[in-house]
Amino acid sequence: MGHRLYQICNRCIMDTSDSGIVFDTRGWCDYCNNYDTNILPHWHTDVRGEREIRAIVEKIKRERAGEEHDCLIGLSGGVDSSYVTYLAKEKFGLRPLLYHVDAGWNSQQAVNNIEKLVDGLGLDLYTEVVDWPEMRDLQLAFFKAQVPHLDTPQDHAFFAGLYNFAAKNGVKYIQTGANYSTECVREPLEWHYHASDLRQLRDIHRRFGTRPLKSFPLADVLKFKVYYRFFKGVQVVKPLNYVPYIKEQAMQELVDRFGWQRYAHKHYESRFTRFYEGYWLPTKFGYDKRRAHFSSLILTGQMTREEALAKIAKPAYDEETLAQDFEYIATKLGLTVAELRALHGGPNKTYRDYANQMGLMELGTKVLRAFGAQRAIIR
Repeated sequence: MGHRLYQICNRCIMDTSDSGIVFDTRGWCDYCNNYDTNILPHWHTDVRGEREIRAIVEKIKRERAGEEHDCLIGLSGGVDSSYVTYLAKEKFGLRPLLYHVDAGWNSQQAVNNIEKLVDGLGLDLYTEVVDWPEMRDLQLAFFKAQVPHLDTPQDHAFFAGLYNFAAKNGVKYIQTGANYSTECVREPLEWHYHASDLRQLRDIHRRFGTRPLKSFPLADVLKFKVYYRFFKGVQVVKPLNYVPYIKEQAMQELVDRFGWQRYAHKHYESRFTRFYEGYWLPTKFGYDKRRAHFSSLILTGQMTREEALAKIAKPAYDEETLAQDFEYIATKLGLTVAELRALHGGPNKTYRDYANQMGLMELGTKVLRAFGAQRAIIR
């Protein structure tokens, strides 16, 4: 944060741990103002939204009538992708193929939730297992690079695997759990840089990796944003933006309907992500992603600011679980606990310290905002 005086938004709980945050005279941040101006007026979860998603669903059914599956859903075992799966089959009558990337870090809850949905809905599941030695090598490279975005290897494997599978198998529609309800406030790029920047991934791996990525799922941003979309015809649908989606209610519905298991916080269905977001990022870099997650819930009326402040004041981890995860993460990565702690104490870097496609990303974001396809702030 440099020498900037500390300030926290008077409406949500985003603060100057985001170095680019701007406040107005009321003390409201630009995320809040962007929500009011660019998201809320265009976000319809009433009769209009229902009509729009129904039209999309009917189009998918018509076009894919002769196929065994009419769409593809990436399923992590988290609430967003789980609820999309439930809606697709039960509410919309679609025939999705479920696609899961096993990057080696699934929690017990994630495994249970995937199994419960597959069995409960009678759906087919395709699981792509990432080569563990390659995955471990790439994750270690990111640790050694000392950047905040340690989850890039997992995230890149997830979306690259999904898009590559769709393009290879002639899938035209991907349904995702992306939504405004829990994600209208996006983490700034200094906290979590674009996982789709293949140039940066390759540069960090070239500097710190020790083995070639022969089978690891890879996809350049131009490949999946341009080639797959306009030449392969792969389209992304976000059903949760058309229907009422209240996180707590959705989780309870999944629990009651399937025996789905809750987990502590957003993205914590991955044991690595829980460690990275709950401990590594806030203690090493001063970035707590819960600020963005809770702020989204505040703006969408699912949490009060007082509740968010009380939650953020407490560590995401209890000491016993942290100690267990620290040893588990170190051992799985082939490190001692002392070696992992030494990496934690190393000099902090940013995405700017390595080759990147930030210029291209910024241009793409501007184009998407101009066409109304990107409304959340990404900076």
